[in-house]
Amino acid sequence: MDHAAEAQRTDLMTITRHVLNEQGRHPESRGDFTILLSHIVLGCKFVASAVNKAGLAKLVGLAGETNVQGEEQKKLDVLSNEVFVKALVSSGRTCVLVSEENEEAIFVDPALRGKSLLRYCVCFDPLDGSSNIDCGVSIGTIFGIYMIKDKDNVTLGDVLQPGTNMLAAGYCMYGSSCTLVLSTGNGVNGFTLDPSLGEFILTHPNIKIPKKGKIYSVNEGNAKNWDVPTEKYVEKCKFPQDGSSPKSLRYIGSMVADVHRTLLYGGIFLYPADQKSPNGKLRVLYEVFPMSFLMEQAGGQAFTGKQRALELAPTKLHDRSPIFLGSYDDVEEIKALYASESSTA
Repeated sequence: MDHAAEAQRTDLMTITRHVLNEQGRHPESRGDFTILLSHIVLGCKFVASAVNKAGLAKLVGLAGETNVQGEEQKKLDVLSNEVFVKALVSSGRTCVLVSEENEEAIFVDPALRGKSLLRYCVCFDPLDGSSNIDCGVSIGTIFGIYMIKDKDNVTLGDVLQPGTNMLAAGYCMYGSSCTLVLSTGNGVNGFTLDPSLGEFILTHPNIKIPKKGKIYSVNEGNAKNWDVPTEKYVEKCKFPQDGSSPKSLRYIGSMVADVHRTLLYGGIFLYPADQKSPNGKLRVLYEVFPMSFLMEQAGGQAFTGKQRALELAPTKLHDRSPIFLGSYDDVEEIKALYASESSTA
């Protein structure tokens, strides 16, 4: 037995330890935010287990041992939503929740909000990319956290805030490993779930996206409906005129997986508006804002085609927006194309 290796293994930076260290940097902190994050982490562990079980059941079904219906994906959506709603409410630190699965905001019963002065709003997509479960593609949970202005008078205005007011954001990716990427406004860190310990361990400290990348990620099946700046940018990726090598196309179709790769390797993720979806397709509160927050915290940019993504002011819970996010220089290029287009319009 390698006792030295085992001793080293005991000194692990778990996500709980990391968040407590962050809390220690704010002497005025009462631990409410830490408690809220611990409940989000618990929800992620539960959903990770459920996703693994669903994947195994599908494999067994393909082997002919049982009949697993395609409705499994929908059931998992509902289950994941219930898990996060219950986890967040039971934290005693939330006043209002916004989920991709619920048409209306969920206002937490005042009796379940606890006695602390600080209360939060959490916007989340409990299982983004769930249509990919059957083929084993990575899927995930996305979340963003805001402070409530007045916990005794909670309104939709506490939800419909610009992304610049966000306190923290993250996603948990369920795939070959379970990875939770988190920012509390002081950089970005990635944690991987160690099944033997049941703990998320810091594996990607202080993530910084490369200033320029070699990958672009977009659904080219929509190309005929794109606007001119997007057409020009993708053409430039394929056929650069400056003698540089073409960029590689990588597109999974699961936002969590595509953004995770972009964050680690650099490049750009594009989901533009088009003739079919003139307002874009991704939801502002629980897709665009959290991912934009993470990208900026890692040194990248996020742009809507008109403005900095985090400066959007949503007017409805499920508002949509185009999004271009990734390496700083790559986003600068598409910003320049949109600026040129508007100046000649």
